[in-house]
Amino acid sequence: MSVFKHHEFDGHEQVVFCNDPESGLRAIIAIHNTNRGPALGGCRMWDYQSEDEALTDVLRLSKGMTYKSALAGLDLGGGKSVIIGDSRKHKNEQLLRAMGVFIDSLGGRYIGAEDVGIGVPDVEIMAKETSYVSGTRAGGAGDPSPATAYGVFVGIKAAVKHKLGRDDVCGIRVAVQGIGAVGYHLCQYLKKEGAELIVTDINAKAVDRAKAELAAKVVGLDEIYSADVDVFAPCALGAAINDETLPQLKASIVAGSANNQLAEPRHGLILAEKGILYAPDYVINAGGVIHISHEGAGYDHDAAVAHVGRIHETLLEIFALAKQDDTPTSEAADRIAESRFKKPGVDPSVAA
Repeated sequence: MSVFKHHEFDGHEQVVFCNDPESGLRAIIAIHNTNRGPALGGCRMWDYQSEDEALTDVLRLSKGMTYKSALAGLDLGGGKSVIIGDSRKHKNEQLLRAMGVFIDSLGGRYIGAEDVGIGVPDVEIMAKETSYVSGTRAGGAGDPSPATAYGVFVGIKAAVKHKLGRDDVCGIRVAVQGIGAVGYHLCQYLKKEGAELIVTDINAKAVDRAKAELAAKVVGLDEIYSADVDVFAPCALGAAINDETLPQLKASIVAGSANNQLAEPRHGLILAEKGILYAPDYVINAGGVIHISHEGAGYDHDAAVAHVGRIHETLLEIFALAKQDDTPTSEAADRIAESRFKKPGVDPSVAA
């Protein structure tokens, strides 16, 4: 299939296929838009079932980063990279350094960072071959997961305020799907303020930990959608909101850290029609990229945290606009973001 005709192609500026037989590296780097600045986005390592699945993921994720940075007010564009392979079996220094070489070859148009399957130590290995990576301990910001979780936490509070008229989450029931690096930190924030937690994850150790340390109720992977809760927080992989899961939802709010939570754009409209408030994913999960944007000389942790905290106000503005215009929150957020990164008179979706 031609990349230009791929159903997730959205006028992407550049798509690079990376192949290094010696290390076994097979990867794709996608740069969606650089109108606001270099394309910053994490590097994900996942055991994709096909190259097309990997391409679909990187195209969607890179586009989301453009919208995320624009709504966060950052002078950054959107990009993403994916490495095809099982991070538990195939990841090694040679492969990571080869990825660093490919990133470096783009001359700063793309800046890599952590994502699923790639942690701070992995990015630091890439940094041996390129300066175009962020989120290292040397840069000051380090692991962006806690910042992402904090942004989701304040975003949930904004959604609860708008939908339920409450300024706190004490007693609010939250179903967290996926309690990895971000999801677990989110659970800690919620538990500290008195929320009731229902969790699920493919990792048995993770759910056992949540049950023991946070008194969370554990449910099956498919049971999480129909849990009787106020908030459904998707914090695993994308497309959690789809034709099969939507009819099961009992929550009045969908607000989580996962990227590309809507399987298709029309699912945002369906959520609105069902009276379910949706916190657009690329808005609520922007804490990590916001935190990394503060990296470098003079890094100020408190300033970075305060910047992440403004996700609360951004979401309230989006909710208000959506209500005013009687439009889904997903569409309201898109309009604001596009006004910030699209050049006047140019539609990236047809520019190619």
